[in-house]
Amino acid sequence: MTRTTRVLVTGAGGPAGVAVIRSLLRRDDVEVVAADMDRWASSLYLVVAGGRRLVPAGKADDFVDVVRQMCADDQIDVLISTVDVELPKLAAVRDLLAAAGTLLAAPSLRTLDLCLDKLALAHACAGALRVPRTELLGTPQALSGWDYPVIVKPRRGAGSRGVRTVTSERELDTVHDEEDLLVQELLPGQEYSVDVLADSTGHVVAAVPRARLRVDSGVAVAGVTLLDDELVEAASAVARAVGLTSVANVQLKRDADGVPALLEVNPRFPGAMPLTIAAGVDMPSLLLDDVLGRAVPRHVAHTEIANVRYLEDVFLGVDEVLPAP
Repeated sequence: MTRTTRVLVTGAGGPAGVAVIRSLLRRDDVEVVAADMDRWASSLYLVVAGGRRLVPAGKADDFVDVVRQMCADDQIDVLISTVDVELPKLAAVRDLLAAAGTLLAAPSLRTLDLCLDKLALAHACAGALRVPRTELLGTPQALSGWDYPVIVKPRRGAGSRGVRTVTSERELDTVHDEEDLLVQELLPGQEYSVDVLADSTGHVVAAVPRARLRVDSGVAVAGVTLLDDELVEAASAVARAVGLTSVANVQLKRDADGVPALLEVNPRFPGAMPLTIAAGVDMPSLLLDDVLGRAVPRHVAHTEIANVRYLEDVFLGVDEVLPAP
């Protein structure tokens, strides 16, 4: 009898972690171990009691050592991280993990470096699709030639943290920060997210565009997948340009002429992954098979479907809650 594949999923408290864990729990050939820094992380309690783990924060000095030891102790076959800050640290020890028997289901370190540095990303994708003008604040080329308003954003980091709209050259001159900041052309059109899966050879297996229909406190609570070849090709071009061999979320926005242009890339599973799975593309399961060297389809099509997200409770006995570290 073949042993079930043991998969460790970190970031169990985030919506992406919940989506990945729920996807893999539907398989009878997979045993899921869930990990998070918070003992109250929701999807820790979706797995059996023996599969719940606490780990240090991704920024902690001992994070990698703890996770490597956990993989060894739990005989983990595949490690999936759903947390931005963890990914480069784990990618840097990919070979050490593999030598100990654990495969890392994540983009290469080169791809992560490109995606998490928005200036490097813009340079890498120039020529592959429409890329808005992007300059490093404080450099001579960033001083003039803008049509206001423009966007100012951190060079590194995820989400909308630190993003602001600047309406004039005078205002731009007053913008300063301890971190590197970018000035970027403001695109006026509709924004989209495209979930992309590329296999180990870099071939794009699926690209699923979706639009956020309602957002509450920065979280999409209603959305719809789209059948749009233009968005699919734009996101696929980004995946090829950065050398994606895993799952990423490509954010696009149409310019004044309606052409899809690059905003940024989140090189991990997105929180809205349940919508993509419901549309017919189970990216966590497909990625797992690819990492294990199993055959995956050359192309997986999706359907148009909408979702509404709601709060859900997980009930458990008080004695089941993991003790504080």
